[in-house]
Amino acid sequence: MLKGQTLVFDADDTLWENNVLFERVIDGFIDWVAAPGDEARTRALLDGIEARNVAAHGYGSEVFRLSLRECLQEVRGRVATDEDDARITELLRPLTDRRVELIEGVAETLAALAPRHELLLLTKGAVEEQQWKVDASGVAHHFRSVHIVPEKDEDTYRRLTAELGLDAGRTWMIGNSPKSDILPAVRAGLKAVFIPHEHTWVMEHEELRPEDATLRLARFDELLRHF
Repeated sequence: MLKGQTLVFDADDTLWENNVLFERVIDGFIDWVAAPGDEARTRALLDGIEARNVAAHGYGSEVFRLSLRECLQEVRGRVATDEDDARITELLRPLTDRRVELIEGVAETLAALAPRHELLLLTKGAVEEQQWKVDASGVAHHFRSVHIVPEKDEDTYRRLTAELGLDAGRTWMIGNSPKSDILPAVRAGLKAVFIPHEHTWVMEHEELRPEDATLRLARFDELLRHF
């Protein structure tokens, strides 16, 4: 078992559920706006709109709201009405009611790791939205510091390592996203722990070779076997 490491944790879909909430919203939206038999095309249309808006505006529920609105307008061929906007707001309630559902084993595992290692939190997205998730999670006190960034790429990890004076050889990025958590961290010289989540957002998918993740685990609490 390793001792005295720096463990950097992703948040969404690593510490708490996130994308499954978006998927539930999308299911309700598709049921509402898609014509019978046209569900797959409508979903593909929404995915394309969402990719474009994320690239232009970043992440978060308000950008997602914009994507839903634009998709509705394209499918219906008209400007969204006040009634449409109200229904979108209601669909988004699971994302905006400021409740956080921790993934099984997270609270207990962080409590056990904190006395033995230095824990950091690194998450991307809209600052205010990510901060209220951190505050509502009940686990923020385990982390030396919390870092909310617009994107997680190789430069992000290099900056974090330099700013905090981290020893890259003893620093591990722990997350569910190959694209944002694993590959850029490894390219920046860090080690990585990949904990896949069945509902990882499609835009976070990227092929991982066996050598790309230093460690692969099936569940969050398996960290205790190694750290």
